[in-house]
Amino acid sequence: MPSLVSRGRGRRTINEINMVPFIDVMLVLLIIFMVTAPLITPSVVDLPSVGKAARKPDQVIEVIVGKDESLSLKIEDDTRRIKLAELAANVKRAQFAAGKEASSAVVISADKNVKYETVVKVMDTLQRAGVQRVGLSVQMVN
Repeated sequence: MPSLVSRGRGRRTINEINMVPFIDVMLVLLIIFMVTAPLITPSVVDLPSVGKAARKPDQVIEVIVGKDESLSLKIEDDTRRIKLAELAANVKRAQFAAGKEASSAVVISADKNVKYETVVKVMDTLQRAGVQRVGLSVQMVN
């Protein structure tokens, strides 16, 4: 409530902020935060790790994305360049040639300078073709 001052003829209000209640509230908040800060435990973030399979797949089909975003298909020791439109058909043919479709894993290896969009397009093409086991190659750095 503003206080009134009487000087001479009229009364006028003093427009000043009373800081005492504000300081009291701030000191109470400071004490609360000082007491509760040591009680808060830091949260733990579970980051994904590279898994280790029980056994290696019978056949690994590797799709290599080069620096110039060109695609190569590597089956055992045979490597050949292909286009994105031919990728799904070639991978399916290689899986059926192995005999067991489910045992053939497809691994995508890409250069670190390749756009992420290119790798996602390769994964999307394989998944739309019905390839079940698609993974990304991880290079371990010691």
